[in-house]
Amino acid sequence: MTAYSDFFRAAQQASRALATVPPATTDAALRDLADALLAHTDFVLAENTRDLARMPAADPRHDRLRLTPERLASMAQDLRNVAALPSPLGTVISKKELPNGLQLKKIRVPLGVVGIIYEARPNVTFDSLALCLKTGNACLLKGGSDAAASNAALIEVAGPVLLRHGLPLGAATLLPPERAATEALLQAVGLVDVVIPRGSQGLIDYVRQNARVPVIETGAGVVHTYFDETGDLVKGAAIIANAKTRRVSVCNALDCLLINTKRRADLPALVAPLASARVQLFADAPAHAALAGHYPAALLAEASEAHFGTEFLDYKLAIKTVASLGAALDHIAAHGSRHSEAIISEDAAHIDTFLQVVDAAAVYANASTAFTDGAQFGLGAEIGISTQKLHARGPMGLEELTSYKWLVRGTGQVRAG
Repeated sequence: MTAYSDFFRAAQQASRALATVPPATTDAALRDLADALLAHTDFVLAENTRDLARMPAADPRHDRLRLTPERLASMAQDLRNVAALPSPLGTVISKKELPNGLQLKKIRVPLGVVGIIYEARPNVTFDSLALCLKTGNACLLKGGSDAAASNAALIEVAGPVLLRHGLPLGAATLLPPERAATEALLQAVGLVDVVIPRGSQGLIDYVRQNARVPVIETGAGVVHTYFDETGDLVKGAAIIANAKTRRVSVCNALDCLLINTKRRADLPALVAPLASARVQLFADAPAHAALAGHYPAALLAEASEAHFGTEFLDYKLAIKTVASLGAALDHIAAHGSRHSEAIISEDAAHIDTFLQVVDAAAVYANASTAFTDGAQFGLGAEIGISTQKLHARGPMGLEELTSYKWLVRGTGQVRAG
């Protein structure tokens, strides 16, 4: 860790300095950063092009890596959205006075130094920077080598903005892209307060298995939508198409359609919009029989067991017929990743059961899972979508990047016994 300890100590010092920065200063810096990003669009896109040239266009990560003027504009808007949100720091969670006169308050405070490990997702650089600054945390950004030029360009844009507002450069440190930096970050006990991995299941597993510092998992998204026997066909077709094709490389994209056996005859109409997007279907035997002759043969294949429980990150979708709501719930429990799950139904009792029983960070009724996103949830942005149950679950915004401490005021009380 010796080669990286200076980075970690600088971040630790920055986190202490950030604890006293007025919210107005942070908000002004974020708005300034949004303007700077747009002003340097050509520079950032040129550096991103260098990264894209090294990655085959067929790679599922290519879309996540790619920046466009529209995506940069969206990133800038997210910065402004975060700036517009109230700061959670200092919020009183609870307070009380004990019989002995001690006055207790539990208030929100920064986590401290937050390490974010991510792959080919340059947008994570500014999402993390914005949320960490707003919550008084210093961030150590460990992006993948695939996005090295893009990440470096974004931090180059951010540096002068931080300095103009009197914020320490150590508040947002981009670590070298090599694997050794990841290993050092995971071992930085006493210097790093928490590490958040964002990326493939392989990355998340590696971090969980090798970290000596606390980890908040942002798991892979194996996402299901169950079309119930009472599901509305028009609603269903629109929801499924949006969840699958809006952006296939994101973790809230649909991976498996479960359809009640009683609605098998409606399956061709339900998935018809997917054909124009060239979505390849892997259907179990009953679903395949219902689709044969009604869906392009070149895009229709029989499913194997391996297709169920797969996060495709591509124009691919598994389809399984189930006999009942209970069977759908069993399939989700066996193959889901506790990320996002949905039901399409007009049966209130079935909807209530699904919402209550499904164990996932976000559970939907008659809506697309594409909404599992920090900005969509009104959080401004997100640092990841947690699929674990301790500390945070679902899109992680400002509150999820805080801890709390107790403030105890007395008038000379001492404890007897």
